[in-house]
Amino acid sequence: MKKIKILSELKKFDEEQLLKLLLENRGINSKKEIKEFLNPKLESLTVKNLGIDKKSLLRSLARIKTAIEKKERIIVFGDYDVDGITGTAVLWETLNSLSANAMPYIPHRVSEGYGLSKIGIENLIKQYEDVKLIITVDNGIVANEAVGFAKSKNIEVIITDHHVPDNKLPKAYSIVHSTKICGAAVAWFLSKRIKNQELGIKDGLIDDHLSLVALATVADVMPLNGFNRTLVKIGLENLKNTKRPGLLALLKSAGVDKKDIGVYEIGHIIGPRINAMGRLQHGMDSLRLICTRDPKRAIDLAQKLNLTNIKRQQLTFDSFAHAKNLVGEDVDKLIFISDKSYEPGVIGLIAGRLTENYYRPSIVLSVGKTYSKASARSVSGFNIVEFIRTFSDILVDVGGHPMAAGFTVETKNIEKLKKKMEKLAEGNINQKLLTRIVKVDCELSLSLINNNLFVLLNKLAPFGYGNPEPTFLASSVVIESMRSVGIEQKHLKVQLRSDLGLASSQGRTLNVGTIDGIIFNHDSSQDLKIGGKVDIVYTISENIWNGNKNLELKIKDIKSSN
Repeated sequence: MKKIKILSELKKFDEEQLLKLLLENRGINSKKEIKEFLNPKLESLTVKNLGIDKKSLLRSLARIKTAIEKKERIIVFGDYDVDGITGTAVLWETLNSLSANAMPYIPHRVSEGYGLSKIGIENLIKQYEDVKLIITVDNGIVANEAVGFAKSKNIEVIITDHHVPDNKLPKAYSIVHSTKICGAAVAWFLSKRIKNQELGIKDGLIDDHLSLVALATVADVMPLNGFNRTLVKIGLENLKNTKRPGLLALLKSAGVDKKDIGVYEIGHIIGPRINAMGRLQHGMDSLRLICTRDPKRAIDLAQKLNLTNIKRQQLTFDSFAHAKNLVGEDVDKLIFISDKSYEPGVIGLIAGRLTENYYRPSIVLSVGKTYSKASARSVSGFNIVEFIRTFSDILVDVGGHPMAAGFTVETKNIEKLKKKMEKLAEGNINQKLLTRIVKVDCELSLSLINNNLFVLLNKLAPFGYGNPEPTFLASSVVIESMRSVGIEQKHLKVQLRSDLGLASSQGRTLNVGTIDGIIFNHDSSQDLKIGGKVDIVYTISENIWNGNKNLELKIKDIKSSN
C-alpha cells in the first residue's frame, strides 16, 4: 500500500520561508540547530556528543601507546563490508604511520563468519604467533565468547564498534563504542586521538581518511543527519580530491568522474564493488585496493572487484527471482524464507529487495548442514534486531541495527524459529507499519522552479536515508508529451506544462514554460494521456547531457487529477 503524507503547508512563497519549512520537516528548529546543519563542523564530534565512554577511550589510548612503544604485534580485526574495510584501512594506516607493529585482518565470511570469533583468532594466531593486542573495527560489541578465548591466549582486545550491544558487554580490555556513527567513523575518531597523543595533531584537522569515512557512512546506510551528515558532507569534498590509486582506479573502471561522486554513486556503484569481494570471495582484496600505493596493482584489483561484482549481480538476480516464487502472492506480515541454494554473501541483498518489493520485514536464511546464516531487513518503525533477540534462546548469535540484522541458528531449529517469529510478528506488526508512505514536504507549483530554487535546495545536501531530498506535490499539471525510454523501455519521459497554482498572485516572475520529468519503472497500466491533467509527487534534479545542464523532475508518484 502507498499513502501520501504532506508534512507542511506553504501559505506564501519566499526562499527563506521554504528553507525554514524544509528544515522543520527534518526536525531542525532552533537557530543553533539550523546553524549547525547548514555549516557542519568536525568540532561537534566530541566524546560527550557521541556517547563514548571517556575512561574507556583513555584506557584504549594508553594501551595502544604502550603497544607502539614496545613494538608489540597489533592486529586490526575488521569486517568484510565497506564499513569494516574502510575502518580497518583508517586504523591500520594510522598505526602504520606511527611505526607500530600492526597488521590488518579481515575474516572470511564463510569459513570464519562475521566479527571476532574463536576460529578467526585461531587462524590469525597461525599467521602471527606473537600477537599481543587485537583492535576490532565495526565488530566485537557482542563477541563475549571470542573475547574470552582471546584472553585465554594472553591476547588483549580493544573493541571499536557501532552495533547495538547486548545486555552483557564483552570483558574486553576497553571498548570505544557509539551507535551514532558508523564503525569506520568510530575507528577514525580513535585514530584522530592516537595521532593527537603521538604527534600532537589537533582533533579538528581534516585528513584523507574522511573520504573513507564518507564511503562507509553512506554504504552502511547511516542516517544523513547530525554527525553523519557532517562526516559525509566534508568527506565527499575530500573524496572528490582523492589521490588514492585504488579509489581512482575503481572510479575509472566504474565510469564515475571523481568530481561527480555523491551519495548515489557511493551507494549504488562504488559500495557494491567493494562489498562484492567479501560476499563471494575474500574482503582482503578490497582492503588491498583501498590501501595500495601502486597504480598498476590498483588497476588489477579494481578489475577483479568489477568482475566479482558482475557475478554478484547475476547471483542476486537469480536468487531474488527464486525468493519471490517462495514468497508467493499471499504475503504475511513477516517474510521468512530459507533455501540451501542461497549464498551467505547475498542473503542480505535478497532480504533488502524483498522488503522493498513487498514492504514487509524480511528474513532470508542460507541453509547449511549444521548451522544456517540469516540476514534481515526491516521497514521504518519496526526494530528488527530487538525482534530477533526475543528468540536468543534458540539462536547461536545475533547482531545488527534496528533496520538490518543477522543471526546464526542451528539448521534443525529453522522451522521452530519460523513459527515462533511469524506468531509474534502477527501480533506485533500492525497494518500502519506495512503502509508505504510517500512523504511530501509541501505543495509547490512547477511555476516556481528555477536555478535559484535548485541552489537553495542543495544547501540541505547530501541527501540520503534520514535526510531525504526535498519532495513536493504539484496538482493539475498538464502532460505535453510522453515517451518510453531505457534499454527495456521501462521508464517514461514526460514533458509537463507548469501550473500557476501557488504564488500566482504574489507579484513573482513565474516560469510558465515546460519542464521534463522522468518516471522510473513506470506502471504502463496507468491511464496517462497527452493533454491530460495529473497530480505528481516529485524531486528536482539537474540533468547533464552533452555539456548542457537542465533541471528535471524525478517523479515519485503520478495519478490523473480528479
